[in-house]
Amino acid sequence: MLLALMTVPVVSQAWWNDDWNYRKEISFDLTAQGANIAATPVDVPVLVRLHAGNFGYFKDTKPDGSDLRFIAGDDKTPLAFHIERYDATNQLAYLWVRMPRISGGLNSDKIYMYYGNSKANAGGDAAGTYDANQALVLHYEQASGPPKDVTANNNAISGSTADLNPASLIGGGARFSGNSFIKLPASASLRLLPQRGVNFSSWVRIEAAQNDAYVMALEDQGGSVVLGIAGSNAVARILRGTAVAAEVKSTSDLSMGQWHHLALDITGGKLTLYVDGTAVGSAPVTAEETAGTLTIGASVAGGHNLVGDLDETQLSNAGRPAEWIQAAARSQGMDGNLVTYGTDAQREGEKVSYFAVTMKNVTTDGWVVIIILGLMFVMALMVMVGKAIYLARIGSANKVFLREFEKLRGDPAQLDRGNADGDEVLDRSAFMPPLSAGQGNEFAMSTLYRLYHHGVMEIQKRTLLRSAGAAANLSAAPPALTTQATEAIRATLDATQVRLAQKLQSQMVLLTIAISGGPFLGLLGTVVGVMITFAAIAASGDVNVNAIAPGIAAALVATVAGLGVAIPSLFGYNWLNTRIKEINADMRVFVDEFVTRAAEHHS
Repeated sequence: MLLALMTVPVVSQAWWNDDWNYRKEISFDLTAQGANIAATPVDVPVLVRLHAGNFGYFKDTKPDGSDLRFIAGDDKTPLAFHIERYDATNQLAYLWVRMPRISGGLNSDKIYMYYGNSKANAGGDAAGTYDANQALVLHYEQASGPPKDVTANNNAISGSTADLNPASLIGGGARFSGNSFIKLPASASLRLLPQRGVNFSSWVRIEAAQNDAYVMALEDQGGSVVLGIAGSNAVARILRGTAVAAEVKSTSDLSMGQWHHLALDITGGKLTLYVDGTAVGSAPVTAEETAGTLTIGASVAGGHNLVGDLDETQLSNAGRPAEWIQAAARSQGMDGNLVTYGTDAQREGEKVSYFAVTMKNVTTDGWVVIIILGLMFVMALMVMVGKAIYLARIGSANKVFLREFEKLRGDPAQLDRGNADGDEVLDRSAFMPPLSAGQGNEFAMSTLYRLYHHGVMEIQKRTLLRSAGAAANLSAAPPALTTQATEAIRATLDATQVRLAQKLQSQMVLLTIAISGGPFLGLLGTVVGVMITFAAIAASGDVNVNAIAPGIAAALVATVAGLGVAIPSLFGYNWLNTRIKEINADMRVFVDEFVTRAAEHHS
């Protein structure tokens, strides 16, 4: 039933381009339960984080992600995007998609990410991801050298002493040690025009309070616009020369060691400071044109040096509405809840089963456990089938022998066929064909005959009529067996019965290993899979349920596999054990009956 439910297809809609084999649904939640943005953001670049927890199909994409395409919810309109990092090996990617419009207060908007086209050329467009107002974007993703502006303005870095950190909040970041800086010279795009406004933003992490440190500052001879940190509070200020013309400071301390999105915005004669997408204060200001050096992590005049980490530093030469800043902050952070990740669909038949989705998310360690469990299941299955055939042959032979033994009158040794086939016949594999005529007597597979034959041999030794294994030729008045001789015969039969019981129980321990070890191995695979899923989520910062669910579901596959080994093995073990107990009971009864008949005959 479980497998049937998992194979129910997820039906999708029309397909944008048949050259692409797969697509993933991505939706946006601006409701109070999600990003909580009431207004409608327009032309905002949204961060899409992919990792093993929300996307198990890295192997179906090109190694560099060049086959990725983003299509609007109408499944017709391509969206501008670019890749900051795409690491298919470690299953981690950071992608920026320009959203023309996201409906405020709703969760109905969605887009599609298409992938799985080995012939596709790279379709990313970094410049097109941002509107004309975006003057500067630094991802800090490059491995060496100064960071690069990815906008169409391509603003050059004139100097940089900051260290690049490849494992930051969003891919790479920059680390400032207190005497580090990044400088960009004046340009046509890096300026504040009073009628347009300006917007600074950056992700910041500090470990200790700062002595009036600058995060970003646009400075010229007449004054400066500064986004910084004073003590443990964010601050936005306008300077005229060295005098403060306007200042806004957050009232709550920034949490040490945690990332915060800080933004300064000048629009409509007002200076506003945002922390994590929320306006924390504003002040009236008469903006003046400012066009000079842009410094990051320090100031032109020296001092005001930052000690901490920055990521995703941006400057817009026009003010941004509050919903735009909110959407940026709440799609990029570690606890960003604006973007939600839906199901994947396959072009062929335009469907993909839940089972396929789950299996594609299984990690390497999970596959190792599943393969071990698969081998264990094959072993258990061979034991169950082989033992069932083996016990069936013994049961059938015992029935044949009992029918003949019950017909005996007088000498109980009349049925003895000797030991031509040897006691080793019971060690034959169940998968070998049964003995045919001429290969052994008709009682070859009977455990009761083995007991009977050993009993006859003991009687012959005790009566001194024949050597062990010879055919019986008793006189009309057979010698009597003493009580001691009868007990010795019974002891011999008891020993033979124990050895036969051991043969019946052989390999049953493999089933007990499968019953007890299968669930524990499966649990081990699940625990490791869950650990990897949460580690991937921690690295990517995506904590919504759609990011967690695929990885957890895939991790549980190992537990399902363990139970799939243990449950059939348990049923098989109980059934086989019952059959073995029945044969053992028949042997105990036969020993008593044979000893009784022998004692009566030789009384």
